[in-house]
Amino acid sequence: DLPLRYPQKDLVIYEMHLRGFTKHDSSNVEHPGTFIGAVSKLDYLKELGVNCIELMPCHEFNELEYSTSSSKMNFWGYSTINFFSPMTRYTSGGIKNCGRDAINEFKTFVREAHKRGIEVILDVVFNHTAEGNENGPILSFRGVDNTTYYMLAPKGEFYNYSGCGNTFNCNHPVVRQFIVDCLRYWVTEMHVDGFRFDLASIMTRGSSLWDPVNVYGAPIEGDMITTGTPLVTPPLIDMISNDPILGGVKLVAEAWDAGGLYQVGQFPHWNVWSEWNGKYRDIVRQFIKGTDGFAGGFAECLCGSPHLYQAGGRKPWHSINFVCAHD
Repeated sequence: DLPLRYPQKDLVIYEMHLRGFTKHDSSNVEHPGTFIGAVSKLDYLKELGVNCIELMPCHEFNELEYSTSSSKMNFWGYSTINFFSPMTRYTSGGIKNCGRDAINEFKTFVREAHKRGIEVILDVVFNHTAEGNENGPILSFRGVDNTTYYMLAPKGEFYNYSGCGNTFNCNHPVVRQFIVDCLRYWVTEMHVDGFRFDLASIMTRGSSLWDPVNVYGAPIEGDMITTGTPLVTPPLIDMISNDPILGGVKLVAEAWDAGGLYQVGQFPHWNVWSEWNGKYRDIVRQFIKGTDGFAGGFAECLCGSPHLYQAGGRKPWHSINFVCAHD
């Protein structure tokens, strides 16, 4: 199995919820809602002209985090527990063979997609974990090193730039190395072709326990950076962009977060990052609705949003144009 390495300008991306794609009886697959079940539908996607699948979160996540309700489940998966494991309940084998069958099924899905000329991008969530706020459960990082892995206020409260109770401390030296190691694993071992980063603007914020000597190796001018400050050259984004493995895959940022940081057109990119173009989504919706005053904006969208990307040296294909049904 080899990476396809399509030029980004040629991608036609299909956003897929792995379970939802074949869960319904009408899919007529042997193992509905699984990686193996989705394999049997790859030829259909190929016929549609799709040459890239963006899988919504497939890392092991907590489906039952809504403990106060017996009927509510976390369907979408943006609540990661284990960043190195595929979701076992998305596989026909489940937890058999200590979960190794899940790894094999994920690899099979990627290999069969590649055989049909379809790349696979993972939607990854490095902005928060499933451990909630300071009153949440202890599942992993909170029990390992709470002050390192989360953005904490002086009295131990959790900063909540994710809107999910906690914020991953992405630019701390330990945490950013963990993220890079994880991404490398999914490229080198699982053969994915790239990543879409959920609420990626959090990865540009200054960490708590900020120390420029540890981050950059030396003091820097204006090194008094408060927790959560947007950084012009965030160390994590720098590491990913210039990594010999990760610099060659598709990197797509959802360039905003729940704390009000909106970076569409301005995400630190090193000329390798693309962005989910939320402005494209909003303008196209307004134009189709017939709202007055959006004809000019719609024309710019059709031209690749040069007002957002041209000045920064990027190209029209650095804008990932989408109108999501679930947004």
